[in-house]
Amino acid sequence: MLRISHLSGRQRIYLATIVGSIANFVLVLLKFIAGFLGNSAAMIADAVHSLSDFVTDVIVIVFVRFSHKPKDELYAYGYGKYETLATAIIGVLLFIVGSGILWDGGQKIYDYFTCGSLPEPQMIAFVMAVVSIVIKELLYRYTAAVGRSVRSQVVIANAWHHRSDALSSIGTAVGIGGAIFLGRGFEILDPIAAIIVSFFIMKVAIQLIIPSLGELLEKSLPEDMQQQIRDIILSFPGVSEPHHLRTRRIGNTVAIDVHLRMDGDMPLREAHERASEIERKIRSTFGPQTHISLHLEPVKSKPNV
Repeated sequence: MLRISHLSGRQRIYLATIVGSIANFVLVLLKFIAGFLGNSAAMIADAVHSLSDFVTDVIVIVFVRFSHKPKDELYAYGYGKYETLATAIIGVLLFIVGSGILWDGGQKIYDYFTCGSLPEPQMIAFVMAVVSIVIKELLYRYTAAVGRSVRSQVVIANAWHHRSDALSSIGTAVGIGGAIFLGRGFEILDPIAAIIVSFFIMKVAIQLIIPSLGELLEKSLPEDMQQQIRDIILSFPGVSEPHHLRTRRIGNTVAIDVHLRMDGDMPLREAHERASEIERKIRSTFGPQTHISLHLEPVKSKPNV
């Protein structure tokens, strides 16, 4: 039997994504069936949300394949930003889905006040909503754990897509359950709940889009991480004044360019060994694939008084 602990990071990403895609495909079919048989527009909208999850899984499989390619002459820093691009695409898809749910809920509320009634959903739709909540929350926990363990932004983003679907199903369950158990006149709970959930979905989308755009536009690492880099450099004897620090993220790795000063009379071999030690310590902190460029300068001599 294949043991998950023995799988590589890339294999674990594929396994998590395949498990999620199979679950999403089954949920899409069951939700559409329950939506039509249960006379629930909310469940059909939830099925569309699950369909977006399935499309997202396909995107993850395609982009992760590219992002893990070794660096070459065309991409000297590797293909990590394919993963960032995939994360941004997932965020955009989430925002579109959230906006669609918002629009659909608004239309149903408008129809309720203009036509006086909405179709009453059936129990099969409520049961399917509860089943979806359980399955999607389990998928979120599993996928998020894999994403954190392999330090993959796109896998974590995909996990949040699972959670957004669970939140959507909660709203669906509340709306359908209210319409069923409270009786006629409460059908409006369905679109109201859908609208509330749509805002949560769009919030998650924005939280994914903004960092991804920052990375694609070469945004520097947070100040606390930059200070950590300076502290590592200054922890070595004879090394001072780290300056011209430039940082950026490339997928799940980082790139660091920095100037630092050493004694100008230090032998070249010793300076090289010291710089290599600094690189090793930085990589032990930020990951073995960290891109590091150190520029050595002599300590400025003090002017004679």
